Amino acid sequence: MADSEKLDNQRLKHFKHKGRDLEALRRQRSEVVVELRKSRRDEHLLKRRNVPQDGLCEDPEADGDGGAQTPCLHALVREASSGDPAVQLRAVQAARKLLSNDHNPPIDDFIRSGLLPVLVRCLERDDSPSLQFEAAWALTNIASGTPEQTRAVVEADAAPLFLRLLRSPQHSVCEQAVWALGNIIGDGPQCRDYVIRLGVVKPLLSFVSPSTPITFLRNVTWVIVNLCRHKHPPPPLETVAELLPAVCVLIHHADIHILVDMVWALCYLTDAGSEQTQVVIDSGVVPHLVPLLSHEEDQVQMAVLRAVGHIVTGTDEQTQAVLDCDPLSYFPALLMHPTEKLNKEAMWFLSNITAGNHRQVQAVIDADLVPMMIHLLDKGDLGTQKEAAWAISNLTISGRKDQVACLVQHNVIPPLCNLLTLRDIQVVQIVLDGLGNILKMAEEEAETVANLIEECGGLEKIELLQNHENEDIYKLAYEITDQFFCRADVDEEAGVGPGAIQAGMFGFSSPTEPFQF
Repeated sequence: MADSEKLDNQRLKHFKHKGRDLEALRRQRSEVVVELRKSRRDEHLLKRRNVPQDGLCEDPEADGDGGAQTPCLHALVREASSGDPAVQLRAVQAARKLLSNDHNPPIDDFIRSGLLPVLVRCLERDDSPSLQFEAAWALTNIASGTPEQTRAVVEADAAPLFLRLLRSPQHSVCEQAVWALGNIIGDGPQCRDYVIRLGVVKPLLSFVSPSTPITFLRNVTWVIVNLCRHKHPPPPLETVAELLPAVCVLIHHADIHILVDMVWALCYLTDAGSEQTQVVIDSGVVPHLVPLLSHEEDQVQMAVLRAVGHIVTGTDEQTQAVLDCDPLSYFPALLMHPTEKLNKEAMWFLSNITAGNHRQVQAVIDADLVPMMIHLLDKGDLGTQKEAAWAISNLTISGRKDQVACLVQHNVIPPLCNLLTLRDIQVVQIVLDGLGNILKMAEEEAETVANLIEECGGLEKIELLQNHENEDIYKLAYEITDQFFCRADVDEEAGVGPGAIQAGMFGFSSPTEPFQF
């Protein structure tokens, strides 16, 4: 008993139990989230530098000669503080161009030179929108750097001035201010909440309009994503509630970049806890989110799977809010999709449904997904097989006897036993747990299930695991063999072997025949 409790405590690190301690048997898998966030960070940075495209620089002399001398920073500081508007603009523009260098921009040198407060003062020059634009661009690129470089911009009191520039009549100045604020917000929860307290949300959302140019709107949606990021702590609930109506509108946008950003905003919000998730559900966005599971773009499907997957790690009621939108009808295509990452994400989603209540488990069975789950358990890539093992194991804990019998009927035993030879300790534990649960659920039919395990070579694998270096694995293996196979050994010695069992005792000859415990 103590050994079983120890194993349960270890597994609690990976999911919450249901059926054993009456809590939700759903998992928040941090390692997958971290892996996915890393790939997402490469694709869509928290911070962005504004680097001009080739041929778009306004000053051909500044960008033409590759051997030209880099302007002295002290001279730039002096000229940027000049009372001559033309000299000042030229100096700030030169600084911006240096900071727009695609390779190793001299951000730290600029900070040390004392230019930062000069650039911040330029943001106040309403009489010179060109100067405001160039200064905002330079500061945007400084804020795109390390956390220390971003904090230097914040400590120079640039953020309130960027917020003020959101009301500028000059479109280019507004857009550059949005970009700068996005970089500050993207630095982390502290900067995010600071800018929220300054009042960024309302003026930002004013740009969510059909009249806003698409490139500008893409920047706005990127900032919305950054406002939704981070969960230690998550954004304030009132901020989430303020952002969600715009998200609900933009999730229907035809532009793929905007659509993907809005779905990722929902991903971050639903990963921040039950309260945040409930606010998302209450916004009414879920019925509009679920149909995107059939979107033609893999990146959209992946983001949607992640968002709805986060929701179903919550309470049974939150899970049901998703299931009521009929997501399971999209899963045959997702499970058979040629992209293995989508198979894995889809199986992760299902593993959290099979961890639900009996009604939710039955929904998976009624959608005829069990055969495909078992197929991927047998033939999928390793990551998908692991998720399938979780889905099967969760069903053996949460399901009724007839629901667990459905697994055996669809021949789940051989592919489960095949995974016992993997080096992945967690997978082996999941499989042993699932096999043990099936045997216990079978009760008087346990000998029939034990016979199936032995026929496919599973018993030999389980016996070998009794010598495993991991204590939990060898104890699980020992408990299974001791409880369900020792009697079979005695019966065989007495002349009652597997053939006799098949011949009459249980009337069971093939896993393809209907199987009832």
